[in-house]
Amino acid sequence: MESIKEIFKIGKGPSSSHTMGPKKAAEMFRDTCPGASSFVVTLYGSLAATGKGHLTDVALKEALEDGGNRKTEIVWKPKEFLPQHPNGMNFKAFDADGRLLREQVYFSIGGGDISTTGKRENRKDVYPFSKMKDILGWCNENNSYFWEYVAMYEEPDIWDYLAERWEVMKRSIEDGLDHEGVLPGGLNVRRKAYSYYQHAKSYNNTMQRRGLLFAYALAVSEENAAGGTIVTAPTCGSCGVLPAVLYLLHTSYGVTEKKIINAMATAGLFGAVIKENASISGAEVGCQGEVGSACAMACAAATRIFGGTPPQIECAASMGMEHCLGLTCDPVCGLVQIPCIERNAIAAARAIDAAQYSLMSDGSHIISFDTVIEAMKRTGHDLPSLYKETAEGGLAFLVKNK
Repeated sequence: MESIKEIFKIGKGPSSSHTMGPKKAAEMFRDTCPGASSFVVTLYGSLAATGKGHLTDVALKEALEDGGNRKTEIVWKPKEFLPQHPNGMNFKAFDADGRLLREQVYFSIGGGDISTTGKRENRKDVYPFSKMKDILGWCNENNSYFWEYVAMYEEPDIWDYLAERWEVMKRSIEDGLDHEGVLPGGLNVRRKAYSYYQHAKSYNNTMQRRGLLFAYALAVSEENAAGGTIVTAPTCGSCGVLPAVLYLLHTSYGVTEKKIINAMATAGLFGAVIKENASISGAEVGCQGEVGSACAMACAAATRIFGGTPPQIECAASMGMEHCLGLTCDPVCGLVQIPCIERNAIAAARAIDAAQYSLMSDGSHIISFDTVIEAMKRTGHDLPSLYKETAEGGLAFLVKNK
């Protein structure tokens, strides 16, 4: 299983698979043909269906043209799907006389990762186990926590890596609370984070903490929707869940930075297991792979911070994903705004609830985390493509056709 570094990436929104991934692919292709005068990029399937709302074309042109005089043409084919993956793109480079210099197909497979086959390539496994039952067994056998398992197999710089991502997470919350106005894209969605933050302060105790949690999740998700800098956790579309939970526990409960970083390692481990055994791509398995995964990660982090045992942590993460099974990806107008932003806030609250629920138990439960992840993968593959980031089903269809 890969490093948890592959879960937490710093980048600009609004989408890891539709913005960060295509930009990365464009940079890779551009560097292989420095003599190109122009490019043609054909987008297929989900990339074409929701690419404009996700600023895919903007990211591609920014990377390919690189401030020069080269021209880029984008061809949209939303009804055509390449068999390897829903997020396919074909790059062509031409010289000044219009002769084809190079052609390459890439796939954006989720979380900002790029592949030429539709599957994960050139991966470097750092963990001996990829199933949570085996990791949990190691923790029980060694009387250790999940973050100690991470420390055992990751490079020593993992803690500095996570600390840097934590700083970016905090900054995205603070920026999101500071910014107001209407989000770009045409839906006229007004930022709500600051308003929720102010309303939350008028309450006491539990109601205040719940309101602050909503405000923090909204802040990050709104920054993402505006193309701001965020941390994938595990994707851009679900980037508000984990930071909101961690920030609330840090600021309202006095949890130390060290404990926060350990909790991030725990969350990253659960995210890596999901990525290894299922998918975090909304275009492949629906929003259950994005917000569902983020919720499971936040459940694990919160339970760890509140002193939960490894079985209790695994129980909470199972619950977080279990109750997101079947969640479709139906972004209105192809924007990461409706219902994405509010989903982050609700998932953050669900994570706190699941943590408390599991902490009241001994951690034993019938349906294991591995089983829930397998169910998520099967459910995602059974979902019609209409409900996997095409903006043609569910809410997106109804809003467009009213």
